[in-house]
Amino acid sequence: MVTSAAFINGFIRKLSALGVEVWLDGGWGVDALLGVQSRPHDDLDIVVAEKDLQRVVNMLEKDGFVPVPRPDTRAWNFVLGDRNGQEVDFHVVVFDGVGNGIYGPPENGDAYPAEAFSGQGLINGVPVKCMSATSQIANKQGHELRDKDHHDLRLLRAKFGIA
Repeated sequence: MVTSAAFINGFIRKLSALGVEVWLDGGWGVDALLGVQSRPHDDLDIVVAEKDLQRVVNMLEKDGFVPVPRPDTRAWNFVLGDRNGQEVDFHVVVFDGVGNGIYGPPENGDAYPAEAFSGQGLINGVPVKCMSATSQIANKQGHELRDKDHHDLRLLRAKFGIA
């Protein structure tokens, strides 16, 4: 199933009521930066602080979400889905003293730079936090790009003038 903008707006509204911040990443993060949905999305990728993780999981579980088994499931990267096919892909970080989001065990050396958390966008006219355009582009480096990745990169580069 395709994850809808209406689902995202409701999700963000519920998180706001809990006082929890998340940043949209992946395809919806790109479309938030663009201010318009440019393609269908299978899931919603979010970046969430570890300190807020359990509140987000509890909220979704109350709405019928359960773990979606995947071979790459880790404590810092996993998916919850509901019976309607809505899926939320979690990217869990611990913020260091300068605002970098450490992703996974620190010894892995994976982190989102502090600048990555500066993105602001819109989903159906509703303001959301999202990963920055430069972060979205950087995350595509070193991976085999799919058609949707080429689509996202082309639109981000055009809107933000990033080479």
